[in-house]
Amino acid sequence: MLTCEALGHAYPSGGASLDVLKDINFHLEDGDFLAIVGPSGSGKTTLLGLLAGLDRPSHGRVLLDGVDLGALGEDERAKLRRTKVGFIFQSFQLIPTLTAQENVQVPMELAGADDAAERAEALLTRVGLGARGHHYPSQLSGGEQQRVAVARAFSTRPKILFADEPTGNLDAANGDTVVELMTSLNEEFGTTLVLVTHDLELAALARRTIRLADGVIVSDSAA
Repeated sequence: MLTCEALGHAYPSGGASLDVLKDINFHLEDGDFLAIVGPSGSGKTTLLGLLAGLDRPSHGRVLLDGVDLGALGEDERAKLRRTKVGFIFQSFQLIPTLTAQENVQVPMELAGADDAAERAEALLTRVGLGARGHHYPSQLSGGEQQRVAVARAFSTRPKILFADEPTGNLDAANGDTVVELMTSLNEEFGTTLVLVTHDLELAALARRTIRLADGVIVSDSAA
């Protein structure tokens, strides 16, 4: 499902370049659940962006479902993300002028689904918000907004889902709810799940954990 080969990334810094990631190598099968952990500045979020095709690597390559992301143009990568990738962010990133149901519908409508409204309603019910679909994000709590984000992420039934600190802005109870939803939907739909987190208890739920430090993999262990 996902392969990194000699992946590296650098940013310009004072006339030179700063290596943020160096020689990252790993492979994930369909349905795997990977947690990426490490201290701030270790390269976790940069790695997630490269895996999802949001950025191009300086070195090496990422194969997503057999496709070399670096060989694609921006429009082609965007199309691939629409059809095969889901995202969950720490900051929710819901569209404030759309209702909860409309936020969930958008990815399906972009993909051309004829039953987007019905599927959005079913997903909101699945995450416990069936009666809140007509509410706007500002009318929802942080935990409710993140549950809408989970429903949106799974709305197109993506082959892989990337989550960047999905419980970082939530209290323990809401964080537990979001984690349960992600893991149950991961099992239900067979979606590969890649999670960046500082929460070691959350990471322990994954079937595999990669630890980064100073831009390199320092450990890669199975649960």
